[in-house]
Amino acid sequence: MDFWSIWFGLRRRKQDMGDIINISSIHDYNEFLGIETLNPLITLIDFRQVKVLKHKKKFYGFYGIYLKEKIHGKLTYGRSQYDYQEGTLVFVAPGQVAGIDDGGETPNPEGYCLLFHPDLLRGTSLARKMKEYAFFSYEVNEALHMSERERQTIFNCFNEIQEELHHSIDKHSRSIITSNIEVLLNHCLRFYDRQFATREAINRDVLTRFEDLMTGYFDSDKPEQIGLPTVAWCADQLHFSANYFGDLIKKETGKSAIEYIHLTVINRVKDSLASTNKTVSEIAYGVGFQYPHHLSRMFKKVVGCTPNEYRAQERGI
Repeated sequence: MDFWSIWFGLRRRKQDMGDIINISSIHDYNEFLGIETLNPLITLIDFRQVKVLKHKKKFYGFYGIYLKEKIHGKLTYGRSQYDYQEGTLVFVAPGQVAGIDDGGETPNPEGYCLLFHPDLLRGTSLARKMKEYAFFSYEVNEALHMSERERQTIFNCFNEIQEELHHSIDKHSRSIITSNIEVLLNHCLRFYDRQFATREAINRDVLTRFEDLMTGYFDSDKPEQIGLPTVAWCADQLHFSANYFGDLIKKETGKSAIEYIHLTVINRVKDSLASTNKTVSEIAYGVGFQYPHHLSRMFKKVVGCTPNEYRAQERGI
């Protein structure tokens, strides 16, 4: 069974990515399942409401926490497979690929999933802590197997979030919801510490190393010294030819390597706009643009508004 086999809704623009489906919208995910969208940036789904789920690999644009209750088949996650059993938690992060690609389907699925978009976290304390939750990374390729008591703790967290989602959205909604998500993630961190106390770190796959390379690059002074990273530079750092690396990233994510780099840049810019008072020019130079208007052009193309408009929206101006 694959809870990640939700195709584009009828109003969604389809993209031909071979065997990988690109999913980025919480609303479209809910719309396809016939579930009401209580908050455009987060949803909690009970899969007993879904009659049949088709198996498919997908590229994710948001975070996902899946509680599996009824499972058939091994889950492909990046280039690895999960040890996939009943009563486990599985985690997906934006920019990752997950799913079962055996061409089958699961009738009457059982389980739950919490999906939340990175934009929900912008400017919050949780946004700065997300890197601490290594279980969203390819470095962790086993699902979280829980005791009955641990499962009940997760259910309690889900219930707290669901209760808040039924409230009308107000100025307190984001802080309350993100606080509940943080409590949930901290419990998961504790459970993983218990499960993997003596477990050796697994080898990272190429996509994980690409993600780490991007993080290290933008956390350094390289952007101001060198500029935006190129596909050729990334391939060289990871010991691949540019063509092979580009084909590999396209196969694994459904996006070209340059698109992946640009998405990383945009997310960095969003974080700076939401959490700092830096000017757009300062932010542009900080992520490697030689000319600030190039950032503004890319940002509007990807996000649909200018950086200043985005900042105003985030701050309720």
